[in-house]
Amino acid sequence: QNMSFNINIKISAVVILSMILTACHNHKEGDGHNHGTTETKTEAKTEEHHEEAPSTIASLTDEQIKTVGITYVSVEMKELTATIKANGNLKVPNNNKGNATSLYGGVIKSLNVQIGSYVRKGQVIATIANPQFIQLQEEYLTIASKIIFAEQELARQKELNEGNAGAKKNLQSADAELKTLRTRRASLQQQIQLMGINPNNVSNSNLQSALVVTSPIGGTVSNVFAKIGSYVDVSSPVAEIVDNGSLHLDLNIFEKDLPMLKVGQTIHFTLTNNPTTENDAIVFSIGNAFENDSKTIPVHCNVKGNKTGLIDGMNITGIVSLNNVTTPAVPTDAIVEADGKYYIFIVTNKEPEEHHKEGEEGHDHSKAEKGKETEPKKHTNFEKIEVAKGVSNMGYTSITFINEIPKDAKVVSKGAFFINAKLSNTGGHEH
Repeated sequence: QNMSFNINIKISAVVILSMILTACHNHKEGDGHNHGTTETKTEAKTEEHHEEAPSTIASLTDEQIKTVGITYVSVEMKELTATIKANGNLKVPNNNKGNATSLYGGVIKSLNVQIGSYVRKGQVIATIANPQFIQLQEEYLTIASKIIFAEQELARQKELNEGNAGAKKNLQSADAELKTLRTRRASLQQQIQLMGINPNNVSNSNLQSALVVTSPIGGTVSNVFAKIGSYVDVSSPVAEIVDNGSLHLDLNIFEKDLPMLKVGQTIHFTLTNNPTTENDAIVFSIGNAFENDSKTIPVHCNVKGNKTGLIDGMNITGIVSLNNVTTPAVPTDAIVEADGKYYIFIVTNKEPEEHHKEGEEGHDHSKAEKGKETEPKKHTNFEKIEVAKGVSNMGYTSITFINEIPKDAKVVSKGAFFINAKLSNTGGHEH
């Protein structure tokens, strides 16, 4: 019985010892498992912590800079103007336009001008032939002889009346006939002058069968309506002449923009079909009524400077200067847009940040040393600077810096888009 009791005690001790050993082993394995989990979490945290904001430094070799054609400018203080755009057209006032016409009907005998010809006031445009012209000159010469005869008859009747040998009625009739002939001669003289013929030069041997049509103003022939052999009269002008020296600009301004305009303001305008050349005009009159049903008000401006190439009726696009503002500015091409923000690039001494994986520092270092030996290429670093964009005018845009930059900073004026693309593609990491 004692022996059986001892055996049971030994078995119980073995079972308890086994349980203790199993628990210790499980605890040890648990510790190892928990330790591994902690390390994984730590690594995850480390990797998560390792994520940084994208770099703002880009590096380009001299060869890349030359290939892209990158150029630099300094930030300038520019007097830019806040502007509004408006459409309009060029016009010549009616008192600077003229039609060369004939006061008498006739057939065109000769044309001395063509479209684009410059003519002086009074210059001969064309000649017109009509047999009636000869008849008027013939009557003018004939009436001169009749007047001489009428004067002699009046003198004879006066002598008879003074000697009581003639009737007073005959004297009065002779006087009336002479006055009628003189009136007719004065009328014919004026008509011949209007025909462009000097009455004093009219003689039996110098009757002119054609009259001349002259230009009423000096300017450029804009249209020729007649041709040789065609019939013209007062209602059929021979040619149109326009004086472009008085060319002015009519702008169509919307009601909301009208309060910002005033007489004396400068208008920059370009031809809609040829926007390469810019001209200036000065506002001299603002309309008081809407133009037809367009809900725009006409604003009249005098064109300044050289008017070569500007023609009545041309469509234009005008930029109305509202107010002058002196502000830091760079060429518009120097500004790039990314993620709804605006940036410029300046040359900097800052280096791009390098990121290495753990355990590869020595390897990367050796590669870097090797690269220094085999790649002697020079490079330039550019820093991405955020700016606020303002008014744009004449190829420049005003900017406001979010953070200060060096006063003598070199700003990339051409190639900023390429640098931004390179920075975006590399994500700012260089291995």
